[in-house]
Amino acid sequence: MAKKRGTPPEVNAGSMADIAFLLLIFFLVTTTIGVDQGINRKLPPMQDEPDVPPINQRNILTVLVNMNNQLLVNEELMDLKDLREKAVSFLENNGDGTCSYCEGTKDGSSSDNPTKAVISLSNDAETTYETYIAVQNELVAAYNILRNRESVKKYGITFSELEYIYSDPASKGDYSDKELEKVGEKVKYIQELFPQRLSEAEPKRN
Repeated sequence: MAKKRGTPPEVNAGSMADIAFLLLIFFLVTTTIGVDQGINRKLPPMQDEPDVPPINQRNILTVLVNMNNQLLVNEELMDLKDLREKAVSFLENNGDGTCSYCEGTKDGSSSDNPTKAVISLSNDAETTYETYIAVQNELVAAYNILRNRESVKKYGITFSELEYIYSDPASKGDYSDKELEKVGEKVKYIQELFPQRLSEAEPKRN
């Protein structure tokens, strides 16, 4: 049968479903899925609650981030850029003079020694996540500064490098088990010099 004049040509839509399916597969394969970032913390194993001895107030550095993202250290306003230095001086203050490796000022109103020093961090429920992470980073950096310094003095290598070697799975092929065991002992020794006693309280709600 002859086609009528003026009739538009028909479009073959038989393969449209295949094309749509291929496009779907393409986007599924090439799309990057966002991953939330957080703080790397290893929780301690559950233990029976021991009797906790009272902590002298001078051995506690209180860090509070309020609802306006303002930083208060021992109830005094402080810029974030000054927090790291403040934490370092607090941790190695050596108020009781028992720390032979500390370089602190031995201020009688600050911490006795690193093994007794506690940093208590709390934040408001409306504190932004970015500010919370920034404060965390500064406090952890204070511990790393002191640990790196003592590790270089004793072993000629930073604590960060020792910890990386000990925890990196790739190191299993570069070091023997005995060598890794020695690295682990060094890591533990430096951690004992400056134990990370960072206490976090529940967010405060108004």
